[in-house]
Amino acid sequence: MTETSWRGPDDRTLRDEVSKLLCDLIRVDTSNPPGNETPAAKLLKDYLEAAGLDCELVARTPARANLVCSLDGDGTGPSLALLGHTDVVPADEPGWTHPPFSGHIDDEGWVWGRGATDMKNETASRAVTMALLARGGFRPRGRIVFIAQADEEDGTEQVGLAWLVGARPDLRVDYSIDEGGGTRMELADGRVVVSLNVGEKATLPALVTAIGTAGHASCPTTEDNAVLNLAELVRRLGAYRTRRRLVPAVADLLGALLGDIDERDLDDAVQRACSLHPRFAESLPALLGTTIAPTRLYGSRARNVIPARASVELDCRVLPGTGPADLEEELRAALGSDLAYELGFLEPPTGGSSSPTNTPLFDAMQSFFDEHDPGAKLLPSISTGFCDSHFMRTAFGTVAYGIWPCRTTPLEVLDDTAHNVDERIHQDDLVYATRFHLHVVEALTGRG
Repeated sequence: MTETSWRGPDDRTLRDEVSKLLCDLIRVDTSNPPGNETPAAKLLKDYLEAAGLDCELVARTPARANLVCSLDGDGTGPSLALLGHTDVVPADEPGWTHPPFSGHIDDEGWVWGRGATDMKNETASRAVTMALLARGGFRPRGRIVFIAQADEEDGTEQVGLAWLVGARPDLRVDYSIDEGGGTRMELADGRVVVSLNVGEKATLPALVTAIGTAGHASCPTTEDNAVLNLAELVRRLGAYRTRRRLVPAVADLLGALLGDIDERDLDDAVQRACSLHPRFAESLPALLGTTIAPTRLYGSRARNVIPARASVELDCRVLPGTGPADLEEELRAALGSDLAYELGFLEPPTGGSSSPTNTPLFDAMQSFFDEHDPGAKLLPSISTGFCDSHFMRTAFGTVAYGIWPCRTTPLEVLDDTAHNVDERIHQDDLVYATRFHLHVVEALTGRG
């Protein structure tokens, strides 16, 4: 065995292996709800055991298993987890160029299907990374763990990583890599950056209920209609601009893009950053404060009854360090005091954690781009959405990042097809991302 045999085969052979595993995963319909991730976990188990790895299915519910396997070293180095969820969002058949669960590969090298970018592509490439390391006899100084978790897209049944970290404290690791970054952007000033997710906002859903007077719908002008009151409250929420606050991770992001900024004029900082790349226009404003999105409405259960109560659910995302009391203050400021309403929270905050960037894992990742994309710099940020990295941080104190680097798949394909029709990823990116993970494992853990 040569010193570098664990690095795996040539790119063509590697492309075929990762593509096949991804297509096999796509063909297992794990739409969540209901999930039914166990067949996907078993598929990965068979693949990894064929490479000589010991694997385990860990399930709170038999139909929704998580897969765990590890490659153990001599214990002298850091431990690293590679994660990927096996569930996907539902996919309606109409409108797809190729059926969403066909795992089709076209003549131009595109892999089509639900989960091709979120995130069976990542799960497949990380599983192949583990297989290549095992086949090549790689032994880290620490421990490499692979977790294919269930129930990321919904999470309400508590059968995925939220449950797993409590059920299996032995999965504690120093570092982890999951989803949430890897987008390569060429800025207007010529610089190249690659996004790195180091944290996320917290979800804190709220319910606003307008109070009125019940009555017969045939005389709508004689009653205090809660639906009309709710419409006005929703309008006020839509018009309200939440207070801006600069958290350290976003300060680092703006500093990397702009240099020194005036924290008293964040609007100017956002405007200048957005001029560097159009992608920033949607995400940056949401990283400077709470977002409030009315999503679900409830009124009368009978068409001919004016209800005394009408409600709206609010999808609220808050920055790390923002709690329910802070959000309530903002919501009441938006709603005013002249209409009767009730305000409550539907569940406790979920998320709102972040990891530092002055770490060996960050350096290992940057060293890959120094070699394969000279001049490209990691751009740490927090996500407006939520991913499972939060559970690793809060349960174990893990430094958890999200990244899966792409070079070939255009940004518009990544943005427009995730959770949408015609989701697809290019095979070249499957190879590129697998090489990235192999590099990071070696750079971070070395060889025992």
